Amino acid sequence: MIFSTSISDIWERIDKIDPIKYSSTRNYENGAVSYLSPYISRGIIQSKDIINALIEKGYKSYQFAKFEQELAWREFWQRIWQKNNLKIYSDFKHVQNPVDSWDSPAFLEDSSSGINAIDRCITSLKQDGYMHNHMRMYLSSLVCNIGRFHWKKPADWMYYYLLDGDVASNYLSWQWVAGSNASKKYIANQKNINTFFNDNQNQTILDKSYEAIEQAIYNHKYHFDDSMLVLKTKLPESTKTHGQGEKIRLYNYYNLDPTWRKDDDSIPILLLEPSVFKKHPIGENALNFMLKFNQENLNAEIFNGEFHDLIKLFSPSEIFYKEHPLNGNYKGIEDQRNWMYEDLGKYSSFFNFWKKIKKQKNEKRS
Repeated sequence: MIFSTSISDIWERIDKIDPIKYSSTRNYENGAVSYLSPYISRGIIQSKDIINALIEKGYKSYQFAKFEQELAWREFWQRIWQKNNLKIYSDFKHVQNPVDSWDSPAFLEDSSSGINAIDRCITSLKQDGYMHNHMRMYLSSLVCNIGRFHWKKPADWMYYYLLDGDVASNYLSWQWVAGSNASKKYIANQKNINTFFNDNQNQTILDKSYEAIEQAIYNHKYHFDDSMLVLKTKLPESTKTHGQGEKIRLYNYYNLDPTWRKDDDSIPILLLEPSVFKKHPIGENALNFMLKFNQENLNAEIFNGEFHDLIKLFSPSEIFYKEHPLNGNYKGIEDQRNWMYEDLGKYSSFFNFWKKIKKQKNEKRS
């Protein structure tokens, strides 16, 4: 899968969404998924605009309900991060159990888990920066539940390669599978993988009933070799080297919105803070995707340094930025993100969140 950085190509992809077909095929490897996640995660397009595009094409709400629900999952994770910040960096609701390793399985490096579909998708992820959401669940279940690895380092590994890497969605989804963010663990067997990923493999460690796999999680550890993966990001040099007292608007890895304040007289700067990428490193594909989009659409000057370094060097007269949990050190005029829904307060689960969304919609109609 090639992810274009052309705005017209992105909107063409939005125009081709078939939410009805998506609803029935989304869990299959070759299902009618949108491939829009990198653009959503980087803030290039907004989930609300995608839904509005479907409405403009004449689709009724019941026809795109499942598609909207999947977008709502992402917003749910974002709201959880916004409200809980660093709490999502560790076991969120429950202690993951059992855990035998706090490293990563070595098979992530060489695609050697022994499950053909999973290994094929690991290789593909490294090549093009994408992995089907259903496969992400299969992989994290194999790692955390069968291999008994703690979720954190494998989740960092996946984030490193994904073009749509998003800390909240990634961490909380891995925890949902591992049982530290859900009431039970997510389990997949070989039959399920074969069904949705067009394979016929058998006699694997997953070629068992769900009941047998669940018992094995607690009674038997399947051995995978450990690996201490080293993930680093090599950021580009700064192109922003001069200018004093200017108005500036800050883009970053989570905000590449080409429509944001586009008519301002502020100077666009792509701020790449080494501290952020040390904590959440990204790979070459993800880095180049961001830089290419900037070059073709934002033309923002690059500043490789911390926010306080930027202020010290250039003493901007005004600073504009979008709210995000990773921007807690920013100072200036904060614009809110373009949420799909108003803040819904407290909710104990996604389904509670979804009920509140439906209630909110009904109240607006009445």
